[in-house]
Amino acid sequence: MSLPTRPRFRGPIKKEAEHRINDKIIAPEVRVVGDNIEPKVYSTREAVAMALDMGLDLVEISPNAVPPVCKITDYNKFLYEKKKKEKEIKSKAVKVQIKEIRFTANTDEHDVEFKSKHAETFLKEGNKVKAVLMFRGRAIVFKERGELLLLQFAKRLEDVATVEQMPALEGKRMMMTLTPKKKK
Repeated sequence: MSLPTRPRFRGPIKKEAEHRINDKIIAPEVRVVGDNIEPKVYSTREAVAMALDMGLDLVEISPNAVPPVCKITDYNKFLYEKKKKEKEIKSKAVKVQIKEIRFTANTDEHDVEFKSKHAETFLKEGNKVKAVLMFRGRAIVFKERGELLLLQFAKRLEDVATVEQMPALEGKRMMMTLTPKKKK
């Protein structure tokens, strides 16, 4: 009786390169760009030979172009610069947060004014504001009063915000979402 065999360990799985380089380029002709190179169409063999003479790699940048565009550069440096650009783009992307402001059905006029000032600062920072009105106990009977309170809150902020979602009742909570107005 023999024991069941386990699959053998074959080392780490190699990730396939995202760009074709040097001999992996399959197009017969390529448009070559790079530093100190006249941009024109070369045969792939000629372009690879030029890159190797310079001690660099021929990297296929745009495989869908006719003929494909290749760049003579150090491949590792090329990947580093690409990651750096992606990271920079990601850091410049706007991250919108949703700030929540809570009320009850019996919130006083002064408190609504105070909370609207907080909401205004949130909206000026570029964040969305979610106004939540909580109904406790028998306060659910006064749904109209709660909706009026949220609409009054939206009216106070109409110069800096637009209503994305009108007041809607979900269980014992009525919610309304405000987004900042676009700056001209």
